[in-house]
Amino acid sequence: MSTFNVPTRDQVSENNQAIFDNLNKALGFVPNLYATYANSDTALENYLNFANAKTSLSAKEKEVVNLAVSEVNNCIYCLSAHTAIGKMNGFSEEQILELRAGEASFDNELDALARLARNITENRGRTDADVLENFFKAGYTKGNLIDTISLVGDKTISNYVHSTTQVPVDFPVVQPLAEVAV
Repeated sequence: MSTFNVPTRDQVSENNQAIFDNLNKALGFVPNLYATYANSDTALENYLNFANAKTSLSAKEKEVVNLAVSEVNNCIYCLSAHTAIGKMNGFSEEQILELRAGEASFDNELDALARLARNITENRGRTDADVLENFFKAGYTKGNLIDTISLVGDKTISNYVHSTTQVPVDFPVVQPLAEVAV
């Protein structure tokens, strides 16, 4: 039903062609969602700079946020991509399902982070006080909070790009959480 085709290298700006080349070198392919950003002469570079910016969160913590946010926003593309990335960061399939649900019974700190990411996304930034207090009790700082909110925004952008464009998912597609046992 999408009217958006995934642009090929020859259909994007010179700057985006160079980014495609770098993505091909690093990943072996250009993910369809990234290619979709390249419909704009500036959005792909801007997004990648934002997504790859320095943060106080570890790679694993970033995946916790990415999975929880993408589940709330019901983005099958990002859920599929971040399930694969989550596995590369050492999470098991069962742990990933928990993280998608916005919890982590296997780790108290990650549980507080997952609950915060889910709560921020569900409440559009009007975070419940008890969820925020639990986040700080788990050892996170105000800096971690701001970095988490930034990451929620980063992931929401990609969720919205996919939800609007419906470009094909080019990662192993995950099942909706309601269809798998958590």
